Amino acid sequence: MTWDDYAEAWSGLHGGFDPRRASPVVRGWVLTAYTIGVWLGRRRVSPMTVTTIGLLVCVAVPFAARGSLLLAAFLILVAAAADGLDGAVAVITDRVTKIGFVYDSVADRIGELAWLAAFWVAGAPGWLVTAAGAASWLHEYVRARASAAGMSEIGVVTVGERPTRALIAGLGLVLITVIDRPWLPAALWLALQFAGLAQLSVAVRRALR
Repeated sequence: MTWDDYAEAWSGLHGGFDPRRASPVVRGWVLTAYTIGVWLGRRRVSPMTVTTIGLLVCVAVPFAARGSLLLAAFLILVAAAADGLDGAVAVITDRVTKIGFVYDSVADRIGELAWLAAFWVAGAPGWLVTAAGAASWLHEYVRARASAAGMSEIGVVTVGERPTRALIAGLGLVLITVIDRPWLPAALWLALQFAGLAQLSVAVRRALR
């Protein structure tokens, strides 16, 4: 499967959003997943296997944070890579399933919960971590309900999407080792989720009006 073929298939699974016309960060994220996905597909690695490995790595993050925040940050990087790879392998090997889509979404939410738990382990206030998690879950819930209500596209790529959360989680843990401000990454996560939710609300209103 060529990159153009993959981009078109990926677009069909993401509400018509074309990664070839996305920002450099999003385009690079999808292109990297495609490249590695081709390699995994040739070795008959299943999408479910990739999703499960990514989930297990995420669950290990807060435990790793008890000993080393740098190790926890590295595990987030590995999990973020796996997150894009399961869908890539599914598309490339023509193994896209509805149950796989649901499993991947649930794994994403559990994984983000584990990342936030690492912030708490690192010293961030529990109320701030909880608020950040609630905001990101609300972000995804609004999009899901809007799609169920008839929004045919993803609406808009906001500043609070999952790649941004992964970036904040990984770099945030590294930042805590440099400056003693364990609340800062969680606060940044929360702020970007509110900003993303505002962007998404405008798009949903426009799509469903």
